[in-house]
Formats: sequence, structure tokens, C-alpha cells
Amino acid sequence: MREATNRAMAGPRPVVLSGPSGAGKSTLLKKLMKEYDSVFGFSVSHTTRSPRPGEENGKDYHYVSREAMQAAIARGDFIENAEFSGNLYGTSKAAVQAVQAKNLICILDIDMQGVRNIKRTDLDPIYISIQPPSMTVLETRLRDRQTESEENLQKRLRAAEVDMELSKEPGMFDVVIINDRLEEAYGKLQEALLEVSAPRWPRLGLAQDLAARKKPLF
Repeated sequence: MREATNRAMAGPRPVVLSGPSGAGKSTLLKKLMKEYDSVFGFSVSHTTRSPRPGEENGKDYHYVSREAMQAAIARGDFIENAEFSGNLYGTSKAAVQAVQAKNLICILDIDMQGVRNIKRTDLDPIYISIQPPSMTVLETRLRDRQTESEENLQKRLRAAEVDMELSKEPGMFDVVIINDRLEEAYGKLQEALLEVSAPRWPRLGLAQDLAARKKPLF
């Protein structure tokens, strides 16, 4: 598994963003990708769940049948995969390769199961956790979406409690960001990428590029 992953994933070191649904990962990712589209590329995950309103196939997720995804997992096409609330999610090798082929730093948005699975490979990304300020705030955000049944919402809240506890484990993440105020959280994300970019991504002057283009927080 490790050797095969190494061969398939040669390229700039990726970034893993993880955190519970409602923590604000997608919003932060969109801001980052818009500002630094010449530096980062987003790995589009696969899922067997149905699209939410406004989501696009191939942009937000690759929406596939359970049978098709199980077959791809069995072939070894995925770096990691996990199941939540009856739906499969996963990151394919092809999705990461598509980003790295453009000489971009690949960003993966995965859950805690995915983080644990990737830690068993040699992908060797930078691990960043995005967390809500509290469970109360998270519940409000999820309810405001109006996209979940009460049963699924409660499942997400239970999963989030576990996620937030696991994120505290030493060595689980390189950086943990509390997303209370969006602009401040985005600034911390930029700072985290800037801090790790010089020693870990010595290409195309990334650190200088981020430093020159980063907007002040205040």
C-alpha cells in the first residue's frame, strides 16, 4: 500500500483539511482557491450520497453509485475511503494525480476516518484541522443549512463531538484552527500554510508568493 501510494502520488506535498461538517472547511477552501489558484488545486472526492442543492458533479464531488465505488475501492483506486450515515466517501489516486500533474499543491478535504487511513500511507501531507468554536455554534450552522433530516443532523453532531476530541490527540494534526470568525480563521490558515511552505514546499517561491499576496487580518 505504502509503496504503491508513493509511486502513484509523486509530486508536491499535499495538504489535508479535516473537521466536522459545519466547521467551515468548504468556505475557507473556496477563499483559498480563489486567491491562490495558481498555487493550490482541490482534489475532488467521490461519494455515493446525492448532491445537495447547488452542488455540481465533478466540482463539489464525483457522485457515483455504491456499486461503482465499491468496485473502484476493490481495485485499489482509492488512497482512502470511509462510510458515514450510510454513504461512502473517498479520495481517488486519479483525483490527486490530476492536481499534481498541473504542478499544484493538492488540497484534500477528508473526515477523521480518512485522516487515519492516510496516516497509514506514505502520502505525507500537512494535516490541518478546522474546528467550530463550540457544539452549540456547530448545531446552529447545520440547522441553518436546512439540508439534513433530524436523524442525519444528530448523527453529524455525534460524529463532530468525536472528531473534536480526536483532533486534540498529540501528532494527529500539524495545525488546529478554530473557525469562529471567518476572516480571522482564513488568516490563520494562510499563516499556517506560510509557516510550513518554506521548508516543505521549496518550489516556485511559494512562501514569498503567499507573503506578498496575503491580506492583513486587521
